[in-house]
Amino acid sequence: MVRHGQLSEDQMSFTKIGSVDYVKTLNEKDKKILIDIKNTYGRLSTNALMKLVYLNYQYYAINSVKAKEILNEEQYGKVLKAKPKNNNTILYTIGYEGISLEEYLNRLIKNDVKVLVDVRKNALSMKFGFSKTQLKTFCASLNIEYLHIPEVGIQSDQRQELRTQTDYDNLFNIYKKQNLKNTTSQQQQILNLLKKNKRIALTCFEANICQCHRKHLAEAIETLPEFNYVVEHI
Repeated sequence: MVRHGQLSEDQMSFTKIGSVDYVKTLNEKDKKILIDIKNTYGRLSTNALMKLVYLNYQYYAINSVKAKEILNEEQYGKVLKAKPKNNNTILYTIGYEGISLEEYLNRLIKNDVKVLVDVRKNALSMKFGFSKTQLKTFCASLNIEYLHIPEVGIQSDQRQELRTQTDYDNLFNIYKKQNLKNTTSQQQQILNLLKKNKRIALTCFEANICQCHRKHLAEAIETLPEFNYVVEHI
């Protein structure tokens, strides 16, 4: 709605733009649903509404700064139990192609990722939420550290005319012979992050791991002498 000029957005709220009465454009069935929701929840205070959500969907309270304040000890204990925990040391990789920002961030949360390592050469995206500044801000709100290591990325002009898997394979052969050979210090940096934080994720665009350089970067890190962990593509 922001993108289509229907709402403006700041850090605290959304504001309707223009004089269009969108309620009048609804059919009667949808209008009744909207009115029922307003009648059921419209008079609840902010804390009461949050408490209702947190009691029924504990997962959505795991990063809340208010949960401990508005829930009793037993209720808050259920929230703590809902928080994903993983004691294994795992190097994840994740692409954002074809999924929403919400789905992307939830994958990080559910796999208990502590550090997101952006391995794009240029951390810019036309897709909302995935440019460097935006992604760093969203990660910080979830207590996930964000780090950009552009040296291990691929130049955009090298990614032109990629139509078949053979095209990708040819590109990655060059990447392995040139870039990976010359970025061992950055690969060691990533391994050190993994050893310190236990769960980190390499991120780039492509959904298909066979069409993304992060696969070959992860495999290069696997060959380092101190690597004795697990790699998972999520």
